[in-house]
This record gives sequence, structure tokens and C-alpha cells, in this order.
Amino acid sequence: MTARGRFLSLLVLLAFAAFLLWSTLSSQRVECSVTVAFGGTRNSAVASAASEPDAIREAQTAACGPLATGMDERIACGRIPPVSRHCRSL
Repeated sequence: MTARGRFLSLLVLLAFAAFLLWSTLSSQRVECSVTVAFGGTRNSAVASAASEPDAIREAQTAACGPLATGMDERIACGRIPPVSRHCRSL
């Protein structure tokens, strides 16, 4: 492959990576921080999404991960109201 071919390949790869980064970050409009109390312990997590309900749900899922063992506990933890939540627009 010639130097020009390598340069064009690298340019195409960088353009594709920039497009992927832009498309991923442009869909994130709200960031929420959630604290969950489950099984006598608390955990907090932060998530971003296109809407506030989606960001809250994803943050709660992330916060419940270390607190719950097994699918039943994960479902139960995901259904309890968070102790606190704070959302902001990005």
C-alpha cells in the first residue's frame, strides 16, 4: 500500500470514529444521579439518556447492580423508588 493509500485509509477511519462519537453523544440529552437503598445498603449511580425517565431508569439499574444478587432481587431493586435523584440537561 502506498503512503497516499495509508493516509486515505487513516482519514476514512478517523472520520468514521468521529461520526460514531458524535452520534452517540448527541443522543444524550439528560444526565441523572440516583441513590437507591436496598437490602440495608445504599448505592449511587449516574447515567445519561435522551429523556429523563430513561436516564433515571438506567441510573437506577446501575445503582442496583452491586446491591442485588440474582434476578429476583434485581427486579425488586429496580421497582423501589430511589432515595434521591437529581437530573440536569446536557
